[in-house]
Amino acid sequence: MTADQVRVVPANEASWHDLTLVFGTADYAARCRCQRFKVLGWFWSETTLDERVERQQAQTGAGDPGAEWTSGLVAYVDGEPAGWVAVEPRTAYPTLIQGRSPVPWKGRQEDRDDDGVWAVTCTIVRRDYRGRGLTYHLARASVGYARDRGARALEAYSMITQPGKEITWGELHVGARQVFEEAGFTEVSHPTKRRAVMRVEFGT
Repeated sequence: MTADQVRVVPANEASWHDLTLVFGTADYAARCRCQRFKVLGWFWSETTLDERVERQQAQTGAGDPGAEWTSGLVAYVDGEPAGWVAVEPRTAYPTLIQGRSPVPWKGRQEDRDDDGVWAVTCTIVRRDYRGRGLTYHLARASVGYARDRGARALEAYSMITQPGKEITWGELHVGARQVFEEAGFTEVSHPTKRRAVMRVEFGT
């Protein structure tokens, strides 16, 4: 998949219909709707699917180009909606900040309430476009997006893949380590056997 085939826009500049096509109706993404790190507690039982969909629609501002804020980016391939990446200040994810997910903090000491640190928490690729490298384009786009909006740093909580070992698509929603490496991120911690925290610093 070449760069001239891909266009990445803030989600509020995409239609809600296009975003819905990316998330689909059957996979993990269709049920989670990028709410895993947004809802404190066990979000599967504490929210309904309708509530998660409603939250995502409000968070993205999809279909409202004049919206002051959005929660991610949408990728188009040859004009068709094909991918999503969630990218916001880390403080937009209460589950991360309050330590309900141990991955970001194990072995690190820093201000969890620092709005200058942004996070990539999810990448989704529409079924017909998988296996063609779209996540690399999404990761690169997230870097430019966060930097242009004043982020001091951007981090991701990536999955470490191994040759010959299959990983389900649901597990890879956080992105693979090599994807972020190619986008200029550097590993800053290795909290578990299969996870690496990747980070890119933008300076002051």
